[in-house]
Amino acid sequence: MSGDLWFYHLERSSLDEVLPELLEKTLARGWRALVRSPDAKRREAIDQLLWTWRDDSFLPHGQVEAGSPERQPVLIAEDEANPNGAQCLFLLDGAEPEKPSSFDRMIVMFDGQDEVAVQDARALWKKASGRGCTVSYWRQSPEGRWEKKA
Repeated sequence: MSGDLWFYHLERSSLDEVLPELLEKTLARGWRALVRSPDAKRREAIDQLLWTWRDDSFLPHGQVEAGSPERQPVLIAEDEANPNGAQCLFLLDGAEPEKPSSFDRMIVMFDGQDEVAVQDARALWKKASGRGCTVSYWRQSPEGRWEKKA
């Protein structure tokens, strides 16, 4: 395993609040993003969210099934085939990186209120750090800013 693996512990904000902001920052960096979830309902919900999350912002995106995935700056998918050439992989709902060397950065987002999700994130942390991956842990401050804790 290689590349950066960042863990975002969602405690104060929901995935719906955090994911669009992180995707916006990814695009501002000049990168493309692949959002991976094994849950079809979650993928559909993210697709809808990204159309409507803010009145003054547009996040160009699409789902793999909609066609022309190579043209999408943000691609929502079940797997990480990466047809849009994304540099950043967002892993949701317990998804683990299959081909970490294909990405510059991988971001695991997990719900701090879900004990199974917390345990899965801890197990992935141990596995990734044991394989030489650069791992970091991000947590929200009481003011809502993301701070690197490890």
